Amino acid sequence: MNELVKALVAQLGVTDDQAAKGSGLLFKAAKERLGGDFSKIEQALPGISRLIQAAPSASASASGGGLGAMLGGLASALGGGSASKLGSVAALAGGFSSLKLSPDMIGRFIPVILDTLKSKAGPDILKLLAGALK
Repeated sequence: MNELVKALVAQLGVTDDQAAKGSGLLFKAAKERLGGDFSKIEQALPGISRLIQAAPSASASASGGGLGAMLGGLASALGGGSASKLGSVAALAGGFSSLKLSPDMIGRFIPVILDTLKSKAGPDILKLLAGALK
């Protein structure tokens, strides 16, 4: 996954640490959304588990401040499936905030991740991952 971290650093101007932990947050969110199907992605891209482990913990994400906390409160108030998805967005925003990255960087990370992993994963794996990251 060093290739992915290097691509994020080169294309987005983030640090190695921000690239590794930010992509780990996105993979962690994808894993939560996909459940058992995420094992297909882990088999195709074995280094992903190290990035997930490097991601900030939920408590660090929650304390990331402003937007993450606000979205988390809104998600709790909504209830149901919408709250789950919004809660995931809140966790990502909080996690990125804890890395000193703005929430808009989430959307900038995703295409770089998918483009970089094209050569390592087949189209089915990329489609599965892309669907989980939407």
